[in-house]
Parts: sequence; C-alpha cells; structure tokens
Amino acid sequence: MTKQDVINQVSEKTGLDSLTSRSIIESFFEVVTDALIEGNPIYIRTFGSFILKQRASKVGRNISQNTAVTIAAHVVPSFKPSLDFTNQVRAQGMAVEKKKVKL
Repeated sequence: MTKQDVINQVSEKTGLDSLTSRSIIESFFEVVTDALIEGNPIYIRTFGSFILKQRASKVGRNISQNTAVTIAAHVVPSFKPSLDFTNQVRAQGMAVEKKKVKL
C-alpha cells in the first residue's frame, strides 16, 4: 500500500476530497517528524508509539577492504505498536506470503 492508497481510503471513509486528505496525511507526517527531531515521543492510545531508540557504538566490517570500522552511537526512530493494535492484527490470522528463493 502506498501513501496515495492511504490518501484515497481516507477520502472514501471521511467523505473529504483528495486534496484535503492529502493535506491531513502530510501534516500528520510533519508533526511526527518534528516531534521526534525535538526528542519528543508520540503516544497514540490503541495504535502505538513513535519513539527514539539509542544505538550503542559498535565495530562493523568493511567487507570490500576487509577492515574494521567503528560505528558511532546514534539515535534511530522507531514505532512500537500498542497491545490492542497487535492483538487486532493477530486476530485476522492473515497468511504471510513466502518469498521465492532463487537457486
């Protein structure tokens, strides 16, 4: 599903035109991005949380040059679904498609 698909479905469910729905969706993304940049998590009851996770520094490998590379500590955005949301998805019992393996 793409962002345009989400916009179309929001338009259908709310009865709003596509431009208004697009504006709402884009504004939501901006609010989430701005809040996380400022270090503020967003908690949406029955849906989930947009949070920042701290990653520790570690040693990685540059395979092409066969050297060790130090990766500095950094922060990454993350989404943690709520228990209600997780249970709703699990209750659907949707089969997961298996990817074809090329031999």
